[in-house]
Amino acid sequence: MMVVGLTGGIGSGKTTIAKMFEKLGISVYISDQEAQKLIESDENIKNRIKSSFGELAYINGKYNRKYIAEIVFKDKDKLSIINEIVHPEVAKHFSEWKTKQNSPYVIKESAILFESGAYQSCDYIITVIAPEQERIRRVVERDGVSEKSVRERIKNQWTDEKRISLSNEVINNINIEISSLKVQEIHSKLIKKLRKQ
Repeated sequence: MMVVGLTGGIGSGKTTIAKMFEKLGISVYISDQEAQKLIESDENIKNRIKSSFGELAYINGKYNRKYIAEIVFKDKDKLSIINEIVHPEVAKHFSEWKTKQNSPYVIKESAILFESGAYQSCDYIITVIAPEQERIRRVVERDGVSEKSVRERIKNQWTDEKRISLSNEVINNINIEISSLKVQEIHSKLIKKLRKQ
């Protein structure tokens, strides 16, 4: 099963692009959503997060995302700790999920595909980009957070240039119609590639 990595900085519109692939019948794994489910349900993960970040990491059994985000986006060491707890479990979960899919290839969508090392298990990589100011505007609108906190998150992620240097395809996601055409073009290319194998 061919694994296509889909990544891009915060606010670049990865989820929008992922939905376009889903409309073409491709199974999509949204890493952040699956990670959240595991963080909420897996007792081993819960205990490890609590022992690293204290009891406030969960309130009434619910993951205190805001509290953790405040800590990890200001401290690279703490960010590494949470990533070391969660990423191996997400990778394991993805491997199991992949075996149950029937689409010609699968998409693994992840904001930190490169940072987490997950890109190494992908056969093809698509990076979604958009101008930084536009990305900040989208996230402020979507999450109701300050521009300052979005900039802090951007600082903790790879630059577009660095991502692009390791990618097979780039989608400049400013205009929805143009992005949609680009997705169809990539999809056709991947189907042809699979037929040759």
